Amino acid sequence: QVQLVESGGGLVQAGGSLRLSCAASGRTFSTSAIAMGWFRQAPGKEREFVASISWSAATTYYADSVKGRFTISRDNAKNTVYLQMNSLNPEDTAVYYCAADPRPRVTRTPDYWGQGTQVTVSS
Repeated sequence: QVQLVESGGGLVQAGGSLRLSCAASGRTFSTSAIAMGWFRQAPGKEREFVASISWSAATTYYADSVKGRFTISRDNAKNTVYLQMNSLNPEDTAVYYCAADPRPRVTRTPDYWGQGTQVTVSS
């Protein structure tokens, strides 16, 4: 079992930056080949994939809409995954969810989810 707790959301102006964190507990983080990722859900829209990172951090994936602006990273010693978000725009406004999958890559339906953190970008 893995528990995920997000933090770092908030209100930011367009063009600004935020860094989200996701602290994992439970199952051993670094030795269990758990891929981590971020998804988001805007009002009235379906949840969508944002970014993911393999357990070794050797491989990352990004949605086209965030490539070049967002960076995912992880610190297995701290059991934490991060999402650095730069050049934010109002279309990035959503609840951001951390996810974990005991697989080499995060799937569309990860086994574990966090509770979500709100990110609001004002124009």
